[in-house]
Amino acid sequence: MAQQRTKKKRKPKNRGNAAGVVTRRAGAKKSGTQLEGKELSRQRREERLDTPPTWRGSLNRAAIAAAIFALLTILLFRQSPVAALSLAAIMLLIYIPMSYYTDMFFYRRRQRTKAGSQ
Repeated sequence: MAQQRTKKKRKPKNRGNAAGVVTRRAGAKKSGTQLEGKELSRQRREERLDTPPTWRGSLNRAAIAAAIFALLTILLFRQSPVAALSLAAIMLLIYIPMSYYTDMFFYRRRQRTKAGSQ
């Protein structure tokens, strides 16, 4: 009969518990790539927030909102699809400038605070 050797299991670097919280071992250190990734995502966010709003972006956002509005109107209020789509078209016309000028307000406010802090 062959003798079985038990292999020692390696300890994982990260262990998750039942709640999904990941705990690190006491000796485990953060990797450099993780810190670089955070810096990269922070830099991308800064670039995205520093670009002025566009009408195209507002149109896309308004179209998504109008589509959700039409679906909710059909499903929750049991309206006919024709009535829901006509209401969605009206909402689209309202959402486009509202979205653009809201974005412009926040963009200008951010630019003022950036200029004031420098």
